[in-house]
Amino acid sequence: MVSSGRARPNLQHLLLAFLILISVVGILLSSSGFARFDTTPGGGRALGPIIVLKEALVQEGVEIQEPAIVREPTNSSLWAQGRNALPPRNRELFPALARDHIIVVLYVHNRPQYLRVVIEGLSRVDGINETLLIVSHDGFYPEMAELVEKIDFCQVKQLFAAYSPHLFPSSFPGTSPGDCKNKDDPVAKKCEGQADQYGNHRSPRIVSLKHHWWWMMNTIWDGLPETRGYNRHIVFIEEDHYLFPNAYRNIQTLARITSERCPDCWAVNLAPWDVKNRGERGDFLVAEKIGNMGYGFNRTMWNKLHSSAATFCHFDDYNWDITLWSSVYPSWDEKAYTLRGPRTSALHFGRCGLHQGHQDGKPECQDFTQEGPQVDPEDRIMNIDPSWEVSRHVYNYPHKFTGWGGWGDRRDQKLCMEFASMYRHRHRL
Repeated sequence: MVSSGRARPNLQHLLLAFLILISVVGILLSSSGFARFDTTPGGGRALGPIIVLKEALVQEGVEIQEPAIVREPTNSSLWAQGRNALPPRNRELFPALARDHIIVVLYVHNRPQYLRVVIEGLSRVDGINETLLIVSHDGFYPEMAELVEKIDFCQVKQLFAAYSPHLFPSSFPGTSPGDCKNKDDPVAKKCEGQADQYGNHRSPRIVSLKHHWWWMMNTIWDGLPETRGYNRHIVFIEEDHYLFPNAYRNIQTLARITSERCPDCWAVNLAPWDVKNRGERGDFLVAEKIGNMGYGFNRTMWNKLHSSAATFCHFDDYNWDITLWSSVYPSWDEKAYTLRGPRTSALHFGRCGLHQGHQDGKPECQDFTQEGPQVDPEDRIMNIDPSWEVSRHVYNYPHKFTGWGGWGDRRDQKLCMEFASMYRHRHRL
């Protein structure tokens, strides 16, 4: 191959130049902060710019994911995939990760007042400088992105859910003009969509909860060069989960001893399953049902979860955690325990739910929390003794519960299944 003699621009410069080009030609930016090319209500687009961006990303080695159920990509989703291909920042400050590091994943939506507190707490966690922090965004919100870009205490990689409903303002997985709403009769209204078990049609804002979690899991475990070949535990928190200074050392200890002390524990947790409980504060370890705050697991557990993709994707509940508790875990032959210490190392704070910030027709949820919770002196240092006995709590996943609904539309189920195949199989389901 003959070289042109010109250096190829790196991906970060390419994306920046592309966004500058958009502003130069006078294409308006959407309210989400991404440049948009949609020029018709049905998700149409200006072919030229999207084709140019696709070709540029392919030339830079970005493998573009295009689920078949999504009729047309937006430039927002393509931009997100380009951003996701960028390497972690701060590698010049932290050039080598610790040999036994445990990756920390923080998944967020749009609550900057909470994220600011969580990041401040993370900066005080002992050992955080030894590992990689991955922040996964559901949608693009400038203030959220800027907060993450200011992190300087560890390596950090930002991901943007490329097929979040928030990036598709006029087409699926966002809202399409012909979609059924509320309790519409599809025949009478001549609209598209299937209702859930309670007769309600999909809400993009609500289904994004489950879509983001599942996309994030598949992308982090199977799609990133930074995690390819990584088999140890990864710990997950949300934007209103405050980690105590001892959280990282405690999770390292739990991950190291689980296979010996609790062979049937598939995960580890930094907090009790009941998030209002701060723990028993005794001298023992606890095996119980897997919680949804400060939970961590390894690739063996991920492979088991992935093998239950059909169960996960077809259960009629928009909550990823209730889907696991009510459908996935009860379908396994063995019980799904987690191991934790007797004192919490993570705390839920704030009162606005993950997607409660903006609800159609309802007042905006407001919470002006400015600081994290009070931390006891005992929770500033590693406080788990590997020699403690394991106390087992009652195993009580609600296996007969049929779900809260919100997940009856076959398009959501199809997209969910396509997320499961986008890195492992190069064909459409």
